[in-house]
Amino acid sequence: MNISKMTAQDHSLWHVLVAVAVCLVTVSTGVLDTVTTELGYSHYAEKPVPGLPGFLSMPCNSLINLGYIILGIYWLAQDDKDIGIQSPNGRYLKNVFSWMAIVYGPVQWARIWTQTHWAAVLDQWFTMPIFAWAIIWGNSILNNWDRQHFIAVEFLSLSSYFLSTIHPQGFEVALVIHILWAFTSGLRLQRKYGDATTRMYLVLASISCLGFVNLKLLDHWLAQYFVFQRLTGHFWSKICDVLQFHYAFCFLAYLDCYRPTKMKK
Repeated sequence: MNISKMTAQDHSLWHVLVAVAVCLVTVSTGVLDTVTTELGYSHYAEKPVPGLPGFLSMPCNSLINLGYIILGIYWLAQDDKDIGIQSPNGRYLKNVFSWMAIVYGPVQWARIWTQTHWAAVLDQWFTMPIFAWAIIWGNSILNNWDRQHFIAVEFLSLSSYFLSTIHPQGFEVALVIHILWAFTSGLRLQRKYGDATTRMYLVLASISCLGFVNLKLLDHWLAQYFVFQRLTGHFWSKICDVLQFHYAFCFLAYLDCYRPTKMKK
C-alpha cells in the first residue's frame, strides 16, 4: 500500500467518523426522540434463540451484519489502479464508501441487539448518506464535482431525516427520494459512459435494491413458509442490501476511469 493511498484512506476515515460523531451527538440531545421506530423482537420474523447472549439473540439477523464489514474491508483493500480509479478524488470517494459500509454493519447490529430507540434512529439515519454518497460519486464522474458539492449534498441528505420528526412516514419518504435519485443518477451515467458490463452492474444493483425493500416489508408474511422461518425475509433483505452496495461499487469504480477525460474538457 503506497503513501498516497494511505493518506486517502486516513482522510476518508476521519471524515466518516466526524459525520458519525455529529449524528451521535444529535441523537443524544433528544431532538429525534419523537421519530417513529419499530422496537421489540415482535417486529422481526426470526424468533430469538433462548440461551444465546443478547448480541446473538437473533443469530441470523445479527451475523449478517458482518457482511457489510467484510464488503467495506474488501473494497478498501482493492488496488485503485486495478479497478480503474486513477484520481485522488476517485480514491477518496471509494474509500469513504468503504468506511460507510464498515460503520453501518455495527450500527445495524446494535439495533438488533439492544432494541433501543437511539440505535433504531441511527440505523435509519445512516441509510441516507450512504445512498447520497452513491449519488455524489456518480455525479462527480459526470460533472467533475468537488468536495464543496460533496458536503452540500451530504448535508442535504442528513437533514432530510428530520422529515421523520414531522410525519410518522417521513423516513420512508426521504428514503424513496434517495433511492430514486440514486437510480436516476446511475441511468444518466450509464447513458453517457456505460457499456454492457456497467449495464449488468446497474441492473443487478437495481434488482438487489428491490429485494432489499420488498423482502424486509414481507418479513412476517414470508415466515408462513418453512424456508423463511429461520433465514427470514429480513435476513435476505440484508443479503440484498450488501449486494446492492457491492454492485454500486462495481458500477462506479468501473466508470471512474472516465474522470481524467472529463477533467481535461
